[in-house]
Amino acid sequence: MNILLIGSGGREHAIAWKLRQCQTVKKIFCAPGNAGIGQIASTVSIKANDIKGLLKFVKDEDIQLTVVGPEQPLVEGIVDAFEERGLKIFGPSKSAAQLEGSKVFSKDFMARHHIPTAAYRSFNSKQLDATKEYIKTCESPLVVKADGLAAGKGVLICKDQQEAFLAIEEIIQRRAFGDAGNQVVIEEFLEGEEASIFILTDGERFSPLVSAQDHKRILDNDLGKNTGGMGAYAPAPIITDTLLKQVLDEIVRPTLDGMRKEGMPYRGCLYVGLMITKKGPKVLEYNCRFGDPETQVVVPLIDGDLAEIFLSIAEHRLDPSQVKLHKATAVCVVIASHGYPDTYQTGKKVLGLENIRPEEGVVVFHAGTKKDNNSIVTSGGRVLGVTAIGFKDELERTIQNAYTAVQKITFDGAYYRSDIGKKALKYIHQ
Repeated sequence: MNILLIGSGGREHAIAWKLRQCQTVKKIFCAPGNAGIGQIASTVSIKANDIKGLLKFVKDEDIQLTVVGPEQPLVEGIVDAFEERGLKIFGPSKSAAQLEGSKVFSKDFMARHHIPTAAYRSFNSKQLDATKEYIKTCESPLVVKADGLAAGKGVLICKDQQEAFLAIEEIIQRRAFGDAGNQVVIEEFLEGEEASIFILTDGERFSPLVSAQDHKRILDNDLGKNTGGMGAYAPAPIITDTLLKQVLDEIVRPTLDGMRKEGMPYRGCLYVGLMITKKGPKVLEYNCRFGDPETQVVVPLIDGDLAEIFLSIAEHRLDPSQVKLHKATAVCVVIASHGYPDTYQTGKKVLGLENIRPEEGVVVFHAGTKKDNNSIVTSGGRVLGVTAIGFKDELERTIQNAYTAVQKITFDGAYYRSDIGKKALKYIHQ
């Protein structure tokens, strides 16, 4: 089949890399893609949220399946537009994508269906005084969230009430996240360790993928500002078989059942961001697509024809038994531009990519790159995701392999965390 993959980041490169291995795939197009994706697929200069342009391309190029990477086109209703025209597409509908598109919707949904999450209150932009009065009643630290999409940067952890007041003013008054800040959620701060679970589902049947753990903060030891993600590893040993069963029973099934009962069955990839607290797992957030950079460690561990799995979901006929998983480990270290997640420079020449050898179990997924004549240069804040894949129960060695590869690559201002995956070692060395 011919496939159109929508997006331009490391997530999309990892998906394209896996699709390239599928016998059922004839040709892969990616809109708009990046320099790395362009080495294994045909890139198309159509923006990810140009739904009309993408529809025309799919019809002109005889595309049998479209796979949506980023959240924006999903929240804007690309799946509805395609399905109305009889086109097969992997991803949730506009109504189902509200689980990510609106923090207020997702929190209210969890409350309705008794899904464990942090205590919260929501306010709109006209309730500034009421929001501040509520903050005065909250224990610190607390969490302030912009309601809408904010490129992974709309969640502010505030150590005291004064920081929370400043966060509210930043979101509501100064419009730091634009319309995403039309509503805010004030949330209890949950203590514990984070983990991510990805679910492939056709709305009724589902299959979990390998658990993962992301590293959001820019600096080692989870310090500094939140980012889109500075690295990830899989599987996450904190998610034991017993805990996974609890997550599936208490969170995943009620979520899918609730969405179906409310007339918006969820199809595609459901990302469940968890905090493992002393009282058990609680939902931090839902994403309506594969996470980034978790995709770079989760997708390589899928054993099977990913294109056929995606197609079966688009056709509402998923067979969970066809979703098999490699018993292996994977670690992704993100190399970012100096200054990220704030202002950073682009156009820096990337050196050393030719030193990476796939036969050594390392793949470099491009996130923010483009071609400039015969060179690859930086075009984003997160530039590369250097991913090592290793044997089961050898996470420590896989971490070492990832960092050995990272040290072979550089560009002016390159930055990366040096502790990706280290949290897992305390479980391994117990």
